[in-house]
Amino acid sequence: MNQGVKRWIRRLLGSILLLFVIWEMWILAQVLWWRSHEPQRTSFMNIRSEARLAMGHPDILPHPWVNYEHIPDGLKRAVVAAEDTTFVSHSGFDWEGMRIALNKDLRRGKAVAGGSTITQQLAKNLFLSGQRSLWRKAQEAIITVMLETTWSKRRILEVYLNVIEWGDGVFGCEAAATHYYHEPLETITAAQAARLASMIPSPRYFDRHGESEKLLQKTDTLEVRMTQVAIPK
Repeated sequence: MNQGVKRWIRRLLGSILLLFVIWEMWILAQVLWWRSHEPQRTSFMNIRSEARLAMGHPDILPHPWVNYEHIPDGLKRAVVAAEDTTFVSHSGFDWEGMRIALNKDLRRGKAVAGGSTITQQLAKNLFLSGQRSLWRKAQEAIITVMLETTWSKRRILEVYLNVIEWGDGVFGCEAAATHYYHEPLETITAAQAARLASMIPSPRYFDRHGESEKLLQKTDTLEVRMTQVAIPK
């Protein structure tokens, strides 16, 4: 390989590295801004909005922001119990949960189990697409570290509850309470909170099909478990 080709390769690699650093710094700048400001739209909201409009459906519903102290503790506990029981103690990754999920996937021969923490899910919702790839998983891990390093657990859970999808075009806990119960978020019961948390893995499915025996069983189980988990103060 001659010197000219080597120089060209070094420059190309240098340019790729520079673009990667610029991209990560842009993401970090948004992470730092959102530490004290409300995200108006997430990447996933934009994706769902474009999909709905392309099908001739109305845009996603308004998603009023609810500060952490005004979100019922019952909903916080239900979501943590359903999605990430070690949320307050881990540093962004539940290694044991990931090992269990991987074993399930290997036994079934395909990716079916979860294992992502609340922080990982938030990283994906804020910045990434739903496509599965090694690049996306690597980027998710980087953003997860950014969030855990610069935000408090309280802030992570607050933003998560305000931006995740809870139905077809329904985002955030206030919109979910209005959509399903026709009442303000602050008035929902523990059972209603458990039901909302039970819907998170497949919100559009449950929005279309309503209550099922499986959902009711999961809600009953979760209503017991939610009293046993810790939440950020």
